[in-house]
Amino acid sequence: MTSPFPGSPSTPSLPSPPAQCPAHAPGAGGLRRLYGPEAERAPHELYERLRQEHGPVAPVLLPGEIRAWLVLGHQENLDVLRNPLLFSADSRRWNVRLAPDSPLLPITAYQPVIAFADGDEHARLRSAVTDSLARINRHGNRRYVVRYTDRLLHAFAAAGQADLVTDFAEKLPILVLSRQFGIPEQDALPLGEAVRDLVRPTETAVKSNQIVVETMEELIRRKKAVPGDDLTSWLLRHEAGLSDDEVLQHLRHALVAANENTANLVANTLRMVLTDRRFRGNLAGGQMTLPDALDQVMWDQPPLSLIPNRWATGDTVLGGQRINGGDMVLLGLSAGNRDPAVRPDLSTPVHGNRSHLAFGKGPHECPGMDIGRAIADTAIDTLLARLPDIQLAVPETELSVTTSMVSSRLNTLPVHFTPQRPKQGAPAGAQPQPRVEPRGTAAMAATPAAAPDRGSWRKRILPR
Repeated sequence: MTSPFPGSPSTPSLPSPPAQCPAHAPGAGGLRRLYGPEAERAPHELYERLRQEHGPVAPVLLPGEIRAWLVLGHQENLDVLRNPLLFSADSRRWNVRLAPDSPLLPITAYQPVIAFADGDEHARLRSAVTDSLARINRHGNRRYVVRYTDRLLHAFAAAGQADLVTDFAEKLPILVLSRQFGIPEQDALPLGEAVRDLVRPTETAVKSNQIVVETMEELIRRKKAVPGDDLTSWLLRHEAGLSDDEVLQHLRHALVAANENTANLVANTLRMVLTDRRFRGNLAGGQMTLPDALDQVMWDQPPLSLIPNRWATGDTVLGGQRINGGDMVLLGLSAGNRDPAVRPDLSTPVHGNRSHLAFGKGPHECPGMDIGRAIADTAIDTLLARLPDIQLAVPETELSVTTSMVSSRLNTLPVHFTPQRPKQGAPAGAQPQPRVEPRGTAAMAATPAAAPDRGSWRKRILPR
């Protein structure tokens, strides 16, 4: 999936205005702002107001009172995603020049990666990415997910309580991704902390970004000297002839996007399992599979709610609105998923329906979506099998979410369960920050983690 954080994270976010501030009122030309308190407090309500006022495509204001178009309709999002000749991913087409301190700069600045490329250049870069991803052993990858899930569970199982965001969802993806990238296992969790820091711009975000870049530079140096069976080596050797900088930028882009989006998907799915009685009852009764559950979450709470990287290549009409060449067109993934034209009743389950927009569509569809789904599916199934009586430890109303223009992130998910004694022969290095030296693929395959008791948790997790 397109990363919402492709550029330098050095630009600070705009502070939220106080309640009496005019920022709560419509801005220039009566347009609604897509940032600030109204948007952050209730983004879906804002989307519906915009839909009622303007239809499937609405004019909005971005930070700095910059005008853009937000695509709210499901079909209209598809029209943009599938037509790169009319709607380019290259931000250099934008008819706006941002100020050096604009908070939009980090998420729109051009980079030589597939997310900002069109035509032949996009085809060249994407071939290297998709071919390299296709070489990942899916069965072996699932074994790694089970192994790392067991390791993280071992760190808190005896306590009978945990925060499934900070203790699990935020740590698991980076452990698996580091294995795929060829990053030493002992570096995985510190790298994950740096990634999380750089995407939420903080005072240390610039330093964290430098940590990520330096880690990728060292990784490329090592893999050029001694290639391995990993994504980095495959990108370096691909016939598309990527430069070292192109490999670095794609590794950084993929690491940030995959880690954040997969962590959000795992956290949001676990939240639904623990809080939605309709969902929990269906899942426990066998009427909904875990893949169905993941699709429901990607309809209702996609990891990215908005993608700010399409620009009109010329004057056109979209959703009844006149779009000028060079205008920014924002892909409203979350709004499109709730379009009444495709979901007139949001309470109706969407079992088996994967026409959601969470992974995008068209030539820029997320090349790693199957890997992300597999990580989430296997991790959640393993966790629920190991902790069958897990329950939310606080009222659902106390769960907090941090919302930005492009995504919503669950901050905590405290749970409790029956404490478990450490098993004999628990995974080596099973502590919050494992420091086990990486082992070869063959060695890992020879000692797979025990498969979870699939399905047993569905009979035991919480009474319906």
